[in-house]
Amino acid sequence: MELRHLRYFVAVAEEGSLTVAAQKRLHTAQPSLSRQIHDLERELGVQLLIRGPRGIELTAAGRVFLDHARVALLQVEAAGEAARRASQPARASFAIGFLTGYEMDWLPAVMEMLHAELPATEVVIHSQDSPDLAAGLIRGKIDLAFLRPEKQAPGLKFKPLRKDPLIVVMPRDHALAARSSIRPQDIAGETFIGVSAIRAPTLHAVIGEYAKRTGIALKPDHQAENIAMAISLVASTGSICLMPLYAKNLLPKTIVSRPIQGAPPMVDLVLGYNEANTSPLLKFLLSKVEELKFRVSKNEGR
Repeated sequence: MELRHLRYFVAVAEEGSLTVAAQKRLHTAQPSLSRQIHDLERELGVQLLIRGPRGIELTAAGRVFLDHARVALLQVEAAGEAARRASQPARASFAIGFLTGYEMDWLPAVMEMLHAELPATEVVIHSQDSPDLAAGLIRGKIDLAFLRPEKQAPGLKFKPLRKDPLIVVMPRDHALAARSSIRPQDIAGETFIGVSAIRAPTLHAVIGEYAKRTGIALKPDHQAENIAMAISLVASTGSICLMPLYAKNLLPKTIVSRPIQGAPPMVDLVLGYNEANTSPLLKFLLSKVEELKFRVSKNEGR
């Protein structure tokens, strides 16, 4: 088994199509890609992919293998990045990642702390989905990230920051917008926008667990890949969506939010880092987590 087999398999699994994976991701011919996948399945002795009505689908063995293949590819890239860093002279730079939207709350406090103690530090900012941030930490391209507690993230450590309640987001002229808060049963009867299990796995799981706990059926009529798409779908379809509280900072005037009655679903925000990262800047910030949380809470109270 070679690395190209893993890359080819992951591309097909994520694209859900041999044709798309071959043309857009791998820039190879589809027959060649099919042979590579067949060779991989023959070596493993199991079927990984099947052709379904919606395109390529993973078998049970394929789903398990996908998780391990992704981790293996990330670790190979991390090894290369570590080697490149070791060959370069040390420089005072620090890469921080934010789950898109959270930089509005946390970046000012982080920059204040860094500039107060280390004014010459070059800070690089990344704004991405949580799985991409975790991958960046594993690869060594990001030093510290504000993200969800991702699974399948070997070598990463997480420090809890806070729990955010989910809120109901809807068009300003929606019938439910006249209410000060929304009951769980009201959500079930509306056109609903779900979130991607791949791009937002933690949030997707939290919403599913809340539906199960409250006994409501939440079958998404649309699915959003990210928060910007969710807001666009709310505006264009007149639907509702469940989003973390911080999303209020990103809503246009045509979109409003309302709290959920009772015990709302909660989603964790954590500070993630790679335990193999020996950066003094990382060590400094990790020692200041409580101060960081205090600064953010103080700013939010203004």
